[in-house]
Amino acid sequence: MAFFAHLRRSISKIRVQKRNNMISPNKSPKSRLSLIDSYFKISERGSNLRREIVAGLTTFLSMVYMVVVIPNMLGQAGFNGGAIFIATCLVAAFGSILMGVWANLPMAVGCAISLTAFTAYSLVLGQGIPIPVALGAILLMGLIFTAVTITGARQWILNNLPLGIAHGTGIGIGLFLLLIATNNVQLIVANSAGLPVKLGDVTSLPVIATIIGLAATIGLESKRVPGAILLVIILLSTFGLIFDPQVSFQGIAAMPDFGAKDSLIGQFDLMGALNPALLPVVFALVITAIFDATGSIRALAGQANLLDASGKIIDGDKALTVDSISSIFAGFVGGTPAAVTIESAAGTAAGGKTGITAIVVGLLFLFMLFFSPLSHLVPSYATAPALMYVGLLMLSNATKLKMDDRVDALSGLTCAIFIVLSCNIVTGITLGFTTLVFGRLFSGEWKKLKPGVVIIALCLIGFYVGGWAI
Repeated sequence: MAFFAHLRRSISKIRVQKRNNMISPNKSPKSRLSLIDSYFKISERGSNLRREIVAGLTTFLSMVYMVVVIPNMLGQAGFNGGAIFIATCLVAAFGSILMGVWANLPMAVGCAISLTAFTAYSLVLGQGIPIPVALGAILLMGLIFTAVTITGARQWILNNLPLGIAHGTGIGIGLFLLLIATNNVQLIVANSAGLPVKLGDVTSLPVIATIIGLAATIGLESKRVPGAILLVIILLSTFGLIFDPQVSFQGIAAMPDFGAKDSLIGQFDLMGALNPALLPVVFALVITAIFDATGSIRALAGQANLLDASGKIIDGDKALTVDSISSIFAGFVGGTPAAVTIESAAGTAAGGKTGITAIVVGLLFLFMLFFSPLSHLVPSYATAPALMYVGLLMLSNATKLKMDDRVDALSGLTCAIFIVLSCNIVTGITLGFTTLVFGRLFSGEWKKLKPGVVIIALCLIGFYVGGWAI
C-alpha cells in the first residue's frame, strides 16, 4: 500500500510539472525580453526595444544610398557593379552586427565613401593598379589597422585627443554632413566663379522637398514624436514615388548571384599588395582610417551620451576593433575599407543607445541583398533632411568648448572648419593638432602639452609633408 501511495504521489508531481511546462511558454517571451534588456543594457541606458529598432531603421535608411553610390564609383574603375553591391551589403551587415553584439554600441559600419573614392580614382584609375592587387592592399590595410588597434596604439591616440579637438571633430563632422546632404540634392553646388560653392536651384523639386523635410523633422522632433526622422524619410520617399519621375518602381526582389564569374569574393592578391612600391599607399590607407574612423567614433559616442565620467567611450576599445576587423572582411569579400559611418548619428538622434540599433542595420543590409530594386525607392532628398538635422545637432559641440582656454578652444574650431573646407576629417584633425602645439608654444603654455599630443602632431605633419595624405 505504501508503494502505491508513493506511486500516486509521483504521478501527481509529474502532472504538476507538465502543467507548469505547458504554462511556462506563455511566460518565456517576457523572460527572453528580460535577457535581451539585461545583455544590451537597454533600460540602463534609458531606452527601449521599440526605440532601438526605429533608430536602426533610421540609420539604415540614412546610409542605404551607399549601395547605389559605391557601385557607381567603383564601376567607373572597372569593378563589376553587381559584385560591389553584394560586397557593400555584406560589409555593412558583418560590421554592424558585430558592433551590436560585441561592442553594444549604436554605431553602424559600412564601406567608407572617402576611401572608396581613393580606391577607385587613385589606386585603380590613377595608378593603374589591378583590381585584385587593390583588394589585397585593402586586406593588408585591415590587418595592419587591426594590429594597431589590438596593441592599444589606437586607444592611446584616442586618449591623447585634446578636448577642444575632440569637440571640434564633432562640429566639423556636423558641418561635413550638412555639406554632403545639401550637395546631394543640389541645394549647394560647385561654383565656377572663383568661390568654392554657391546656392543651387531653390525651385527644384529635390531642394523644396529637402527644405520642407528639414522643417518637418525639426518640428516633429521638438514635439518628441516617436520615430520622427524615420517618418519624414518614409513620407518623402512616398512623395517621390508618386510625383517624381526620377523615382521609379523597379521591382521588389532579386536573387544575389554569389557565384557569378565576376564575383570579387576571395579575389584579393595579397602578395601583389606587398610590393614595396605599394606600401606608401597602404600606409596612407591605414593613417586615414585611424583618424577618420576614430574621430567619427568619438563624435558619435558623445552625441549618444555614451562617455564615462572621465570622457572615455564606453566599450570604446571594442568599437575600435570592430571597424578594423571589418576592413579585413571587406578586402576578403571585394569591398572597400570599412569604418563606422557618420550616418549613424541619424540613429543616435532617433534615440538609439545600444547595440540593438546596429544589429537592426546589419540585418536590414542582409535583407537588402535580396531586395536590391528597393534601394532605388529612397531618393536623396528623403535622407538629406535627416543628415542635415543630425549635422545641426552635432554643432551643439560648440557649447562644450571652453573659451577660458583659448588655445584649446580655437584649435578645436580650426579642426572643425578645415574638416568641412577640405572635405577630409584627417586634414582637419592634423591642422587642429598643429595649431594646438604651436599655439601652446607661442603662448608660453608649453607645460600644458602632453608628450602624446606632440608625438601625434609630429606624425600627422610628417604624414602630410611626406605626400602620403589621401
